[in-house]
Amino acid sequence: MTGTPVDWWGLLRDPVFLADPHTQLAALREQNDIHYDADSNCYFVLGHKAFSDVMRSPSIGRDSRKWKNGWFSAPDFAVRDPVAHELITQFQPQMLNTDPPDHARMRGVYEPAFRAQAIAALVGLIESETENLIADLPEDTPFNLIERFAQPLPLNVLCRLFDIPLEMANTVKAWSKALIQVGDLMMTDQQKQDGLTALQDFKTYLKTQLAHRRTGPSETSLMRLALDGLDSGQLDEDETLTNLASILIAGHETTVTLIGNGLMLFLQQPDQLARLRADLGLARQAVDEVLRFEPGGNFLLRIALEDCEISGTQITQGAPVIGLLRATNRDPNRFSDPHNFDITRTGNAHHTFGGGIHFCLGAPLARLEGRIAFEKLVAAFSTITLTAEPKWLDIGTNARSLEDLIVTVKRASAPQSTDTHP
Repeated sequence: MTGTPVDWWGLLRDPVFLADPHTQLAALREQNDIHYDADSNCYFVLGHKAFSDVMRSPSIGRDSRKWKNGWFSAPDFAVRDPVAHELITQFQPQMLNTDPPDHARMRGVYEPAFRAQAIAALVGLIESETENLIADLPEDTPFNLIERFAQPLPLNVLCRLFDIPLEMANTVKAWSKALIQVGDLMMTDQQKQDGLTALQDFKTYLKTQLAHRRTGPSETSLMRLALDGLDSGQLDEDETLTNLASILIAGHETTVTLIGNGLMLFLQQPDQLARLRADLGLARQAVDEVLRFEPGGNFLLRIALEDCEISGTQITQGAPVIGLLRATNRDPNRFSDPHNFDITRTGNAHHTFGGGIHFCLGAPLARLEGRIAFEKLVAAFSTITLTAEPKWLDIGTNARSLEDLIVTVKRASAPQSTDTHP
């Protein structure tokens, strides 16, 4: 069964639905965990278990070149939409968009930078960047917490990890904002052109940085790992540049939304903020509850590699399989009281970081940054008050990120100590 026919693409464009999709998604999920859209030959997955099965299935992958009549295989796509075709083609050679064995080959180059020991070594850097930003926040004067804190923190950390000068941060932020939209199946013509220009400029810059890095120190860093992978032949130049751009974009945008969306939730639900103040050890659980409750994206794309069955639904080879995070992350069959934001929640198996072999490589870094950000802000300020309605960025149907979170703060007279051990 695939449910009652739904105008999915109209629904996913509807601003009313995007602002508050949960009621409608819950009703659709009660009908069926998987819905089929015959017009586009797409399967929309709303059930938690069903999408977990999708991400674990060897019959379903991520390589969009295998999408039947999609970006690469539609015979007229390059002529009908040349900018989108060029953008998708140039953005293709990276681990996010590949299946085995290429996926493991690419991921293996960068994985050492995200192992537990490597992430633990970043605690001091993240704490320092967090404290410096907090020290510059004004007291008793309204300011944008996104602009002053949530955006610069992960960007500054990533610039240091990538050996990118901090004066380039605003340029990198602009590239990242343009390229995060590439995952949106309904990009506008302007978004496509902005994305293509940003990708070309970004790759040119990274190529220059790699050339400069050859003469630098030999310690492990993302740029050093990239050079080693390139020199060993494990990656070619295009794969090297595209993977670096993708890691930086994902590392920035994912953490911005985690911190920004989380701070909004705390300010809208002061009982949860009070819980965190009373026990900063809850910050770890809080991070995953934010990721579940208010993810930074709306859907995840997979492609059926062959005919297969998921949760009783027959999936045809070459069809897109789209997990709707705001449905799977609030499935009552997996989460008790799913529409309640509860930072004491345990066993939080949300899908925001994906799953299977494509589970987000940078998840440990994002979690660490989010945890330190929440701990340090709560310790530094006795009060944080929302002074205006949060404003969401209007950048597409997939990204869910704040533009404005206007607050006033009052500093704590004696900051609480924080547990900063990962």
